[in-house]
Parts: sequence; C-alpha cells; structure tokens
Amino acid sequence: MEEFVNESQLVDYGDSNIITLEGLEHVRRRPGMYIGKLGDGSHVDDGIYVLLKEVLDNCIDEYRMGAGKAIDVRVQDGHVEVRDFGRGIPLGKMVEAVSIMNTGGKYDSKAFKKSVGLNGVGTKAVNALSSTFVVQSFRDGQSRKAEFQKGKLVSDSDIFADNTERGTLIYFVPDNTLFENYLYKEDYIETMLRNYAYLNTGLTINFNGKKILSKNGLTDLLNENITAQPLYPIIHLKGEDIEIAFTHSDQYGEEYYSFVNGQHTTQGGTHQSAFREAVARTIKEFYSKNMEVGDIRNGIIAAVAISVEEPIFESQTKTKLGSRDMAKDGVSVNKFISDFLKKELDNYLHRNSETANILLQKIQDSEKERKAIAGVTKLARERAKKVNLHNKKLRDCRVHFNDSLTKDDAKNAAIHNSCIFITEGDSASGSITKSRDVNTQAVFSLRGKPLNSYGLTKKIVYENEEFNLLQAALNIEEGVENLRYNKVIVATDADVDGMHIRLLLITFFLQFFPDLIKKGHVYILQTPLFRVRNKKETFYCYSEEERLASMAKVGSNPEITRFKGLGEISPDEFKHFIGKDMRLDQVTLKKEDAVQDLLSFYMGKNTSERQNFIIDNLVVEEDV
Repeated sequence: MEEFVNESQLVDYGDSNIITLEGLEHVRRRPGMYIGKLGDGSHVDDGIYVLLKEVLDNCIDEYRMGAGKAIDVRVQDGHVEVRDFGRGIPLGKMVEAVSIMNTGGKYDSKAFKKSVGLNGVGTKAVNALSSTFVVQSFRDGQSRKAEFQKGKLVSDSDIFADNTERGTLIYFVPDNTLFENYLYKEDYIETMLRNYAYLNTGLTINFNGKKILSKNGLTDLLNENITAQPLYPIIHLKGEDIEIAFTHSDQYGEEYYSFVNGQHTTQGGTHQSAFREAVARTIKEFYSKNMEVGDIRNGIIAAVAISVEEPIFESQTKTKLGSRDMAKDGVSVNKFISDFLKKELDNYLHRNSETANILLQKIQDSEKERKAIAGVTKLARERAKKVNLHNKKLRDCRVHFNDSLTKDDAKNAAIHNSCIFITEGDSASGSITKSRDVNTQAVFSLRGKPLNSYGLTKKIVYENEEFNLLQAALNIEEGVENLRYNKVIVATDADVDGMHIRLLLITFFLQFFPDLIKKGHVYILQTPLFRVRNKKETFYCYSEEERLASMAKVGSNPEITRFKGLGEISPDEFKHFIGKDMRLDQVTLKKEDAVQDLLSFYMGKNTSERQNFIIDNLVVEEDV
C-alpha cells in the first residue's frame, strides 16, 4: 500500500539549498572522508595520528626520491613540528600546494615515482583540521613562510633570502574543537616512525631527541614484533620494488605486516593476499608434496613491502591496497609477487637445507594436529552453521568491519565503529542489549567462566561450544582479515570474578588468535564503580578518587550507589557508558611482555607458586 505525503509537510528545496563549499571547508564538514574517525588520541587509528602520518608521507616520498637522509619530528603538548631535508616545496606554488584541493606534484610521475600520496589531499586535510598550520619551504638559498588557521590563510611572507639547508618545515596544532581533549601518545608515534625506518634503511628519524633507524629492514621489524620464539632464522628476500621477510613459530594462526610505498596497510589488500597465496604455493612446490595451504601458513609471521606506481587504496587513510596491477609496468601484483617468491624463496630453501628441514617439520606437525581434530572440527562447523541464524548468544548489529567501504562518509564511520561486547551472563548482556546502538554494536553472552585454555591445543576451540561460537561470531577461524568487528570489547563486572573472566578471555585470544591483540582489536570496557548524586546533579565515578571528588562537588548528604555488576546498571544509564563517552582500555602486546612466561606463571599448573606470590603481595584494607 502506498504512503502519501502531505505536500504542506515537505521542506522547501530550491536554489538557495545548493551550496558550494569554499576552499577546505568540505574537509572540516566531512573530516571522516579524509582521516577516518576524529578521536582523542587514545587509539592508534585516531585522526591526530593520521594528520601526522599525512605530513610524514610527504617527507618519506622525498627520501625515496633520493632527497635528504633525515627527518626531524617533535611532538610536545599537542604541537607537532616535522622538518625534512628534501627538495622543498616549489616556492611559487607553496601556498596552493597546502591549501587547494587536488593540487600537488605527485600527479606528475616524473617528479614523484612510487609515492604514497597521489591525490593531492593529505596536507590540505591537515591544514583544514588544524587550529594553526605553518608551512615554510627552504630552496636554492631562498625561503617562504605561510600561516593558516582552520584552513584559512592569515599570513604569507614574500620570498626572501635564506641559506638554511633545503627542505620543508610543517608545524601544526590539531583543532581541539574537532579533536576534543586530544593527547598524543609517544608510544603510538614511535611505532609509526619505526615502521617508516624499517622500510627505508639509511633514513634517520629524530623524534623528540631519540634517533630511530634500521640497518636490516623488515628483519628488524619482525624481530621487534615477534612475541613467540621463531623456529628458524628469518628468511629475508629483497628485490627491485619488493622486500619480504618471514619465519614460523609455534603460535596459532597467521600474522602479517604489509606495506605499499612505505605505507602500513593495516587491513592488508591485494599485495597481502597475493603473498599468502604465493608463499604457500612456492613452499608446496619446493617439497613436491600434497600439502594443505593452511598447514603451510599456520604459525607464519611475515612482512611484505612493495612499491607500486599510482597505487589505488580503498580509502583516503590508505589502510588497504586495492590495486591489482603494478600500474605502468602492466604486471599484476599477484604475478609480480608470485614470480619473485618462486625464484628467490625456492633458491633460498635449496641453499639453506637446515631451515628447509625445520620448516617441513613445522608443516607436518600442523598437518598431524589438523587431522587429529578433523572430526571435531567438522562437527563444530556444522553446529556453528546451524545456530548462525538463531544464535542465542549473539545479538548481532547491522554494520560490520568486513563490509566494503563506500563513498558514504557515515557508512564508513559505522564500519570503523563496529564492535562486539563479550559479557558474562544474561543480566549484563540484557542491559547492554537494550541500550546499545543496533547499527554498530553487537553483544555476545557467555554462560559463565570460560575454560582456561592455556597449554591446550586448538582442538579445544572446536570442542568447547562457547569458544567455537565466539570464533564463528568474530569470523576469525581463517585469520583476522575478515574480522566482523573492529573492536572486540570484554565487558565484565568490576569484581574478582569479572577480572578472572577477563583474564581467561585474554588467555584464549593470546593462545589461539594473538594477531587479534597485536592488531589492536581487543579492549576492556570500563564501567563506573559508583554513582554520586543529589537532586540536581549526578556523577558516575570510575575510581575512589573520582568518588571523593564528586562528593565534594555535590555537597552534604549525597546519595552514593556502589555498582557491583553490570546487570545492576539500568539500560537508561548504561547507554551513557557505551556511547560517545565510552571508556575503553586497549589490550596491547609487545615483545618485552614475555607472553609465554606470563601465561605460564599466571595460567599454568604452578598453583602453589602462585599462592605464595599472592600471600607475599597481599594488601589488606588497613594498609591501603
């Protein structure tokens, strides 16, 4: 049946509604199209890091063109300064180069080959989204300096004599009306800079007085990131426009670090997929055995970097490569990587028989385990498939992280914000389910405390119904490339049992899906411990200090509620804690964390040793 709209209810739509946005105003109106989400700097993919990356990409492009061997980066109190020693922006067009969209030198492949930034957007977006943006170019004994505020030019010097070493200086302050209460984390910046150094051996990056450089490229990257013991020395292969490094460990799953023209493609893309296929095919052909590709890749830790003319990325933030060919060379990315591995990896394995033997043993061990649990795996998959449509444990959302990106800014933001809350019991999941955003927030309910999976084989993932259904809900059986939610949020009560469940879930991820944590997808939800209120004001407090401060604000006779569990918080209140002000702690994993030692001590069978540790470190209430 058709619905008719009353014409008197229609909003007027005429010539005056057609708006042309001047200059960089479109970037400020739709920042998500250019930098992804805004954020406050608490997450590695927040916009303030994208701003820094956009400026750095230009510096790296200069280095890759053979201009300048160092980059100076200073970040202090939210102010950013980046100085390269490249060719310097041409002085006559300097202002246009940083302020007019679709203006840049990278459309001309003669001036910039195999560059990251090709669409003339990056630095303009930084300019538009900064309260202050200053650019100064030093070139051929001359200089020019210009200052902008929120993308609008406020001062521009004439070209003047200056014998300062050539290059470009960019200074910017992110606009705190867009990036509210933002704060740069040095750890995140240092990781970004180290990745640039790994991919550009010979480049020195000076960051707040610290020197960052790499002599061994991707081998250094893997050594820095591997948290499990490698089974054999890292295989490092390098050719024109390609560099590859990989090894295997006893950890489950696959772990990849992929790059295009120095850009870290955190979501992979055509080059990463091509490497996964080619490395399995090459190894299979080398041994001339009928091997399953899953057995070959199980436990692999790899880095792959390629250089492509005119790369096509799936979004402005360049986290996933969409190019299928090497542009003007006319060779597909798949064939280029396949041919390289077929020659270089095959030669390497023939020359290094000890490594070849260890690799073969690892593949055979993976095969034995796979065959041993084949029956269980088949039954578990069938069970997961049957309950998929009516999974009582999963209240799904509408938008998922593995959905295709579109030109719709709002849809892309929703894809990025997709998350799943893992809760304990029906009470907690009920509160979250009633107050969640059904577009982007899913809920998975645990029955109780999950099994301690430390030291167990992957057979347990398929035998244990909850683990199997959680794996299916996240869509990570074949790896994290098709993960359905960007954030996997552990939402348990803030008590001893809740902490235990949290630990058991993190153990599960570390044991079987460590890449989920390494890629920054796992979080802990912080919920308030207290509510302090009077008739006029209500404060939610996440610590004892916040409680005392709130009591002082409220004054005499405040009503104080102690939340013992998530189920005690009403849905009307809960929506505040999982909305725009949601507090999340990211679970991180670094080499120095000594994961196996930690898991062995806290989750192993050394019960008496742990008891003694608890007794020796017990803090009683009187001591607090």
